[in-house]
Amino acid sequence: MTQDEIIKISRLQNQGMGYKRISALTGLPINTVKSYCRRHPTGEFGVCLQCGVPVKQTPHKRTKKFCSDACRMAWWKEHPKQVQRKLYHLTCAWCGKPFDSIGTSTRRYCSRICYADARRKEVQP
Repeated sequence: MTQDEIIKISRLQNQGMGYKRISALTGLPINTVKSYCRRHPTGEFGVCLQCGVPVKQTPHKRTKKFCSDACRMAWWKEHPKQVQRKLYHLTCAWCGKPFDSIGTSTRRYCSRICYADARRKEVQP
């Protein structure tokens, strides 16, 4: 690996790019890039996805993508398609109507009304 390639890898790593991206931009094998980056960590700072401000990283913690909660919320508001949500198709235990649930498959009722009706029915003899 030449000195120019080392400088380019370090610069791209400081910009917050991953191994695959750096490999594609430099033309080096991905394992070479991984080995170099792991042996020469320069990841003290990442870059905020929203505003581009350097974000100080804490060692041995998950990498921070945003400089503040305001930037995080603004970015997710602008990129709703990148949220990974799982959609479940379920049937209400009280009324029998089909309903969709985002994120959890343990819901039993389609609404608070059905939940309350089911509880009242169970209490009465």
